[in-house]
Amino acid sequence: MATYAIGDVQGCFQALLGLLERIAFDLKRDRLWFVGDLVNRGPDSLATLRFVKGLGESAVCVLGNHDLHLVAVAEGHAVLRKDDTLEETLSAPDRAELIGWLRQRPLMHTEGGYAMVHAGLLPSWTVARALELAREVEHALRAPNYASLLARMYGNGPDRWSDQLTGYARLRVIVNAMTRMRVCTRDGAMQLRYKGDSTVLPAGVLPWFAVPGRASSATPIIFGHWSALGLVLEPNVVGLDTGCLWGRKLTALRLEGRRLFQFSCQDAATAKRRR
Repeated sequence: MATYAIGDVQGCFQALLGLLERIAFDLKRDRLWFVGDLVNRGPDSLATLRFVKGLGESAVCVLGNHDLHLVAVAEGHAVLRKDDTLEETLSAPDRAELIGWLRQRPLMHTEGGYAMVHAGLLPSWTVARALELAREVEHALRAPNYASLLARMYGNGPDRWSDQLTGYARLRVIVNAMTRMRVCTRDGAMQLRYKGDSTVLPAGVLPWFAVPGRASSATPIIFGHWSALGLVLEPNVVGLDTGCLWGRKLTALRLEGRRLFQFSCQDAATAKRRR
């Protein structure tokens, strides 16, 4: 039995199949952890969703910003952007089943000494505290009135965490940190518009995982979301978005022994080249 963590697929289904062939994935024996953003901008979000859903207990997928965007569009609380590639999914006969399944995915996963989240954790959060906060969002997304969160989910403020936050502002900070954040200040103020690499950062910010004294640093954190950053393999942080959508590679890391596998994604180069 092996567990493989896989970077952002974003609808690049053929690349996913190629990667699974490369690792000799065995449905009866192995497990797949997906870092989120199964869908959007790539050519085949519908097939990707159907496939991962069909893996059942053999797959864990945390929610990414593009996954939440699909759910919000499907429920009428967001509109398609010009570079989205979600129309086929939204018109599929099993749309309701797929969207319902996606909406009930976790925001964060912990197991076997690892934690997995799509984007990152704020520096003041321990893994245990972050997991508690993720469960608050998951409860709201699975509740009968889940549409209320979707309607209030978007926005860049508040830009930092406070235990005194309540209601949808509280949930929005959690969602933004775990699905959108790349950089923040030393005291945890998120700058959500930044999408570049880590070599030329805006003044006063750091990659979220490089903040000194980060409370979650004792646990290896697996994340995606930051394609401009690329592969990160450090003892306490693993970044797996290696830009498959942009024609680079789709990456899997076997957690047992940390063996790396990659599949070239030249087929994805024809996808629209906008985030």
